[in-house]
Amino acid sequence: PCRQSHSGGLGGYPQNHEYQGSACTGIYRLRGKKDMSTVYETIKNEYEVWKKKVTEDADLTAELTDMEGKEDRITDAFYQNLAFGTGGLRGVIGAGTNRMNIYTVGKASQGLADYINRHFPKEERKIAISYDSRLKSDVFAKTAAGVLAANGIKVRIYDALMPVPALSFATRYYNCNAGVMVTASHNPAKYNGYKAYGPDGCQMTDDAAAIVYEEIQKTDVLTGAKYMSFAQGVEEGLIRFVGDDCKDALYEAIESRQVRPGLCKSAGLKLVYSPLNGSGLVPVTRVLKDIGITDVTIVPEQEYPNGYFTTCSYPNPEIFAALELGLNLAKETGADLMLATDPDADRVGIAMKCPDGSYELVSGNEVGVLLLDYIAAGRIEKGTMPEKPVAVKSLVSTPLADAVAEHYGVELRNVLTGFKWIGDQIANLEAAGEVDRFIFGFEESYGYLAGPYVRDKDAIIGSMLICEMAAYYRSIGSSLKQRLEEIYAQYGRYLNKIDSFEFPGLSGMDKMSGIMENLRKNPLEEIAGYKVASVIDYEKTEETGLPKANVLVYKLENNETVIVRPSGTEPKIKIYYTTLGKDLAEAEAEKEKLAEALKPIME
Repeated sequence: PCRQSHSGGLGGYPQNHEYQGSACTGIYRLRGKKDMSTVYETIKNEYEVWKKKVTEDADLTAELTDMEGKEDRITDAFYQNLAFGTGGLRGVIGAGTNRMNIYTVGKASQGLADYINRHFPKEERKIAISYDSRLKSDVFAKTAAGVLAANGIKVRIYDALMPVPALSFATRYYNCNAGVMVTASHNPAKYNGYKAYGPDGCQMTDDAAAIVYEEIQKTDVLTGAKYMSFAQGVEEGLIRFVGDDCKDALYEAIESRQVRPGLCKSAGLKLVYSPLNGSGLVPVTRVLKDIGITDVTIVPEQEYPNGYFTTCSYPNPEIFAALELGLNLAKETGADLMLATDPDADRVGIAMKCPDGSYELVSGNEVGVLLLDYIAAGRIEKGTMPEKPVAVKSLVSTPLADAVAEHYGVELRNVLTGFKWIGDQIANLEAAGEVDRFIFGFEESYGYLAGPYVRDKDAIIGSMLICEMAAYYRSIGSSLKQRLEEIYAQYGRYLNKIDSFEFPGLSGMDKMSGIMENLRKNPLEEIAGYKVASVIDYEKTEETGLPKANVLVYKLENNETVIVRPSGTEPKIKIYYTTLGKDLAEAEAEKEKLAEALKPIME
């Protein structure tokens, strides 16, 4: 909970606030029937104001009318202001202060505009905007552009949907003060979001996001944002489309990171690809064609943009359901590899063909290790490995990567969860004039980057390198599966699994906070009979040397690891397990033992 006694609730109702990430969510803290009654009156008053003033969006008008008299729906839509944190905004599309709509997007854009106008010289005020295939993504992107232009800020916006790495690249290419990506990543169709980026193309820092949040708080959600139409912004020269020079420069930057240029033209790789109805289709197929991969079959039901995601309710390349259609097509065509990118094309998941003809999903940790191994070995072989090479991964990603990096003489840096911290390490190298030392970064959640040209995860380069890697192993009579088994034989059988515990509703944040507080007040001495050898609390910056984070790492006496971390974007606590065994079955049994022991703590 926020320790400040500030107000800012709807209708000025005093409240204590909660933080999500670095941003105050504005959640009402309800105490007793009297408080509940008073708060609901305030919520209802806000609803009535919206019903009276909202006229520009027919969908919102209809929804507000349909809410009439439905207390639960009104409360859920208006009980808090949609939180703005380091990940920007994310929420269900619809009417209300707790929803993604043109008004909450306008309010956030006004806050961002005020931040830019206060902190950057007039002649330098520029912003880049992109969007994915989600419902209303293009509407929200143009709303943001209209607000920012009305505040005198020059806007560069893509003329069609383009993914996260394209936004990060354009922000850097045009020397912008900030960037906006309208997306909710791989969430279900009812969600959308508004991700804010800094001048370096990284997601906005905690400090900058806090300042933007303060500016947002000063803005009335319905009347506070300045606005000009998109057409007027274009006519006045304030809004311009991203040029082909920028797009071509992105593709050139990605393709320059091939490990074995030219290999794919003769390797004969057979691929099935799914953009999961998102923004990856154009950039991924363009790059694959450029490097010589031409035998590509697109999953027809998931080829073109469709914000309803009708083929899978959760368009997340980490899960089987999202890859199922692609897997079926891979079996039909006998493809060597199947890959899928999520709607904003910053993550990529794969299924590899095994020697017996079956297909196996590959985890984000396994792909990260395979890519690190391939890039390091290949660049050493080709003589392109820099002196003192650096790779970076999130601390919750597999320690198998540490062993692989050590084998190749690569310095592996472990950072907090969130790709911006990998971007931060690239920035540090850049500031020291050593950016070429960076060879690879990854997170277990299927995010990869192999160059400094952007500062967020990039499924375009991830797809390119995965395909090149598969093509290489095919060309020498091996396979991804065979190489992965060789890695396990060399370094040991690591298993990495995640359990998620959801805490929905008004009391969810309280419950999560209580669990983490209890773990700190009453430290675990053993888990499933294994003594806790050490505990690292990432709130203690003096011990970790990293920025403060709500993360607890338990290292057990048997060299296994348990990490407990509340999600920064969703009401859930995640537990990450790394277990070891002589084979997969033993490692899985170890994970189940640990999970069973920790389950009561999450209840």
